[in-house]
Amino acid sequence: MKNVKPSKRNGAYKRLFACMKPYSGSLIIAIIVILLSCIAYASAPLLMGKATDSLAVLFRTETPDGQFLKFLIMMLSAYAINAILSYVGTTLIVHVAESTIFDLRKKVDYKLSKLPLNYYDTHAYGDILSRVTNDVDTVSSSLQQSIYQILNALFTIIIIFAVMININIVLTIVGLAIVPVALYAAAKIAKKSQEKFNAQQGGTGKLNGLVEEYYAGHNVVTVFGREESVIKGFEETNEDLYEASKGGQFLAGTLTPIMQNMTNFGYALVSIVGVILAILGGLSIGMIQSFTLYLRQFSQPLTQVMQIANTIQATGSAAARIFEFLDEEEEVADAESPKFPEQLKGEVKFDHIRFGYLPHQTLITDLDITIGAGEKTAIVGPTGAGKTTLVNLIMRFYDVRKGGIKIDGVDIRDMERRRLREIFGMVLQDTWLYNGTIRDNIRYGKLDATDEEVEEAAKKARADAFIRTLPGGYDFVLQEGASNIAQGQRQLLTIARAMLNNPPIMILDEATSSVDTRTEVLIQEAMNEMMKGKTSFIIAHRLSTIKDAQNILYMQDGDILEVGNHEELMAKDGLYAKLYNSQFSDNQ
Repeated sequence: MKNVKPSKRNGAYKRLFACMKPYSGSLIIAIIVILLSCIAYASAPLLMGKATDSLAVLFRTETPDGQFLKFLIMMLSAYAINAILSYVGTTLIVHVAESTIFDLRKKVDYKLSKLPLNYYDTHAYGDILSRVTNDVDTVSSSLQQSIYQILNALFTIIIIFAVMININIVLTIVGLAIVPVALYAAAKIAKKSQEKFNAQQGGTGKLNGLVEEYYAGHNVVTVFGREESVIKGFEETNEDLYEASKGGQFLAGTLTPIMQNMTNFGYALVSIVGVILAILGGLSIGMIQSFTLYLRQFSQPLTQVMQIANTIQATGSAAARIFEFLDEEEEVADAESPKFPEQLKGEVKFDHIRFGYLPHQTLITDLDITIGAGEKTAIVGPTGAGKTTLVNLIMRFYDVRKGGIKIDGVDIRDMERRRLREIFGMVLQDTWLYNGTIRDNIRYGKLDATDEEVEEAAKKARADAFIRTLPGGYDFVLQEGASNIAQGQRQLLTIARAMLNNPPIMILDEATSSVDTRTEVLIQEAMNEMMKGKTSFIIAHRLSTIKDAQNILYMQDGDILEVGNHEELMAKDGLYAKLYNSQFSDNQ
């Protein structure tokens, strides 16, 4: 995966801060609280120095003046105030960060529902998953930590620098002389480590893609004996990710010791110059003590900034990938004044439609046909003929380039997608069932259905008998992908789900192609029950299952070449007849 360019990363920072705008009030309060916290923290060493000087005076004069105890109490109070304000500031920053990420996740989720089907067809699932999970999590954890650390470090550096100048300009120059050298070295290291962290982000997405791909196809991998090559591919990608992560973390880890050693060198110089100034009477012992503490406090936020520099850049890379996803072109918006059939009967008209997945590719050239309400229409033809494409166009997963599709006289582009898709029920070859009870999976077709309605739909779908043999019956919990029941049983459950919804138009996409003959009979009975009185579109390879269809459309290369019922097409002795006879002879 390509590294994110600095320009995109910088633009991502601006957009990320723009996402915080609704919470600017809390952020401003947090900034003020953190500033006060830093002032309290920075005053403690000065108070400690004054307490030391007071103690020295006490030992010389042996006359108690109460100054030592006063400064000691003030110092302890400063630390206590710092602790309380730090807690409040951290809480506010966490609120701002989590609220921002909450909104960002909502935008990502909304975007997922608005992207056209073509986006999912042309992008790896692993990369999409990485953008909506890993990248969002990276931004989330970074915002919580980085915002507070950056503000705290910035205020601390400014305040402490001002106090150090106030104590002694000469010591300040001596103590901080080494800082530019340390910053230069840290910047060089940060640049190198950023390359590694970018590679780490890309490697994580690639690894997720491999895991998703191999897990989904583990049966095929096993059948063809490709376990070793799969493991090798995983190990190579994992090794690349390991090297990138190790390199980035190693380089980032060197920042702290570099800054510490540079600071220690500064301590030595300050000690020498401080002793000279003390001997000359230009500085008290307490102020030298305070200055040494300030020098240490000054180096800590610098080290923090260097440490989070890589995190900030990784955040920018992750945010850029998220915003790149959010900027993807969405489906064409619904009509401003949507229409809907006054009386929903189920008539579907393809009015000279033209369609292709790519601009330079035309799959359907000029399709013009009307399907009457309540008619059963079978779509047959060789692989790649455009059968499933036709169904996708009816559901408006894609928009036609020319012509139009009308349902009961209303162009589907004039309807709200949500209302349009409520018209349809769909049973696919690839059954989708989620981890939950059988009852809940059937109820997915109609969320407000009663238990009685769910069970009635299962009976009509010929699924009730096998459901009651399972432990718990309708409360039997399906595993992920419903792997703990048979393929035919899964299909019956999807039919029950569609029956519960009771839509006026049904779409069956090769629903019986992967089951045995006995199960196919049950499924066919269930589908016949479901299609009574409804307009239905059936995509089937087994032509014996669609002989009773009123319309049979033979498609090839995106065009309908033959139309009629079974008897009419057999009498023509054309393409359909040849396809049917080939299947019949194959079954002998």
